[in-house]
Amino acid sequence: MGHLPALIEDLALILMVAGIVTLIFRKLKQPLVLGYIVAGFLVGPHMTYTASVADTDSVQLWADIGVMFLLFSLGLDFSFKKILKMGASPIISTITIIFSMSMLGVIVGHFFGWTKMDCIFLGGMLAMSSTTIIYKAFDDLGLRQQQFAGLVMSVLILEDILAIVMMVMLSAIASGSNPDGGQMLGSIMKIGFFLVLWLVVGIFAIPQLLRSVRKLINTEVLLIVSLGLCCAMAVISTKVGFSSAFGAFIMGSILAETIEADKIIKLVEPIKNLFGAIFFVSVGMLVDPHILMEYAFPIIVLVLTILIGQSIFGTFGFMLGGESLKSAMRCGFSMAQIGEFSFIIASLGLSLGVISDYLYPVVVAVSVITTFLTPYMIKMAIPVYGKLEHHLPSKIIQLLNHLSMSHPNTQESSLWKKLLTQMMVNTLIYSILALATIAVMLTFALPFFKRLLPEENLHWYANAVTGILTVIFISPFLRAMIMKKNRSEEFKALWAESNRNRLPLISTIIARVMIAVAFIFYICNYLSHFTNALMITIGIIVVTIMVLSRTVKSRSIKMERLFIMNLHSRDIKAQVSGKRHPLYEGKLLDRDIHIADFSVPMDSAWMGMTLKQLNLGNKYGIHVSSILRANQRLNIPDGDYIIFPGDTLQVIGSDEQLQNFAHALETETLTEDYELEKREMKLRQFVISENSPFIGKTLSESGIRSIYSCMVVGIEEGLENLTPPSPSYVFHEGDIIWIVGEEESLQALINKQEQSVSS
Repeated sequence: MGHLPALIEDLALILMVAGIVTLIFRKLKQPLVLGYIVAGFLVGPHMTYTASVADTDSVQLWADIGVMFLLFSLGLDFSFKKILKMGASPIISTITIIFSMSMLGVIVGHFFGWTKMDCIFLGGMLAMSSTTIIYKAFDDLGLRQQQFAGLVMSVLILEDILAIVMMVMLSAIASGSNPDGGQMLGSIMKIGFFLVLWLVVGIFAIPQLLRSVRKLINTEVLLIVSLGLCCAMAVISTKVGFSSAFGAFIMGSILAETIEADKIIKLVEPIKNLFGAIFFVSVGMLVDPHILMEYAFPIIVLVLTILIGQSIFGTFGFMLGGESLKSAMRCGFSMAQIGEFSFIIASLGLSLGVISDYLYPVVVAVSVITTFLTPYMIKMAIPVYGKLEHHLPSKIIQLLNHLSMSHPNTQESSLWKKLLTQMMVNTLIYSILALATIAVMLTFALPFFKRLLPEENLHWYANAVTGILTVIFISPFLRAMIMKKNRSEEFKALWAESNRNRLPLISTIIARVMIAVAFIFYICNYLSHFTNALMITIGIIVVTIMVLSRTVKSRSIKMERLFIMNLHSRDIKAQVSGKRHPLYEGKLLDRDIHIADFSVPMDSAWMGMTLKQLNLGNKYGIHVSSILRANQRLNIPDGDYIIFPGDTLQVIGSDEQLQNFAHALETETLTEDYELEKREMKLRQFVISENSPFIGKTLSESGIRSIYSCMVVGIEEGLENLTPPSPSYVFHEGDIIWIVGEEESLQALINKQEQSVSS
């Protein structure tokens, strides 16, 4: 007998218990994430009455993989372009919520008399809502397509990014250094540097890679390549000091801009569900009843702090971001929990030895309880808003509800501000690319050339070759930094508007030239012992050659166009295939109604019915603006359009109307045929006997189809050939016919002939 590894036994136990519990929660119409946590508690080491997981370390490893794949899927579903389109609103909301909840956590910690470091780390833990839990809760409740859910997810993504900054700050505080000093600034710059670098290089390289091998990729290869890229970015992220989940999210955001994004989402979903379930089960396994009893009062107070604090400060933060009171309350109530980043912050405190041992299990218990309450808090937002609307004066409610309408536009209206913003962004991006290229060349290429030329007197040649190659590689970036936006509409308008604008405009060009010269100066200074004056002169000459060179110009333009094409490739494909959203969608998003996509299930009871027969407008108050079928878009369909399985309906309505429509679309399905096997079609040979009731009758008169529900598919005339029968064919004695039908129908037909013969 072979020995079965403990990990396989643990996996079997986890999945079996999780399957049973989630079936119960599905029957009770509760979110599945709660079922996973209950299953984790049942199989955890603290539950002595049931079978327990033996190898908890391996399960935790699988749980970490689950977090990674969950955030990878989140990146695929919610790219950075969506956040950028929302402007400054998510940033305002995120900063408000994090600052308010951090201060609230510190105050509550002091109330319990905990140490200073416990209070500071507690504030960081309470500020971090759980991206995975909220994402899963929205998915289970069918709310992902609602407008407020997109706002919440954008804030959560920014929270995850700021969580890394917060961990660096907490590490600096724990080590006794000044969190406002150069270490903090360097850490923040490091995050921004790698974030921009990964996104820019990834969007430039990954779509190009997939495009070059597209003919070789099928669904299996695409899945392996996607997961390989996800894991590779997770490894790179950990190597530079970030979390693996953060790297997986970045890769998901990069792949979200590729043409293959929709296919990848469908392929990764089963894997995400499997490992995500293990993650939530592992969270439930951390629940310790003894800790719950010993620290019951602090746990209850912290739970109330999160529920009330996030409800109030979350609502306030989203209102500052420009949301109406109703939308802000739905967003704020959705964020009333803590999750995986809180665990990471707690683990950081334990590893540094600056927090008490009890704080981690207390935070886990609070996380589990708030996770349980998350779906109910999401559902509670509308009733609470209704009561608030009933008690507050109507003028105040009207003012708050129209806050989003009057919220100032964050887009710069001034030509100067717009031009300077674009120049600063371009300079930052191209500087990061140039710095990354220089770092790679000096770290890897220079030692390589020195090994090729080991003699001491030849090291100068190695430095020279490295310097020349580095300048060649960064030349397209430096030229684009200097020349881009010099011929833009804003630049021309300001130049023609007034002579006073010309000197500042020339100054912007000179400033960028100086930055480019500084890069050349750094390379020369690192690789040579020239005087400063000579290195500056070399820098000016090299930059002048870059600007005048047609080859460098061609390379720069080609690279930029390729990047733009990759960035918009998914949108271009959607436009070509007719799947691009209508132009009026953005305007609708500013009001209570918006557009959402719904896929018609394969077993939908609506298939084959026309829009007029379904009467969706009168039933649910929605409007079908488009039907996406294969690669076709059917805009403004009339009542005669027929619904087919697999159609994507673009529907316009309010959150409530769309939710009712989604529920009807999911529940109105064809009933299961429990006698499916009995109704299997059989093919039988049938001989017309001497006294058969079918002799002398035509095929249409025989009733074989109308009475017995069978079909004659052929008449045997020779050894191999079957003649297709015509409706006017007259049956004769001895005819050999082939009939197809259900077993019961065929038997009834045979019995009819046998009864005629016996009589």
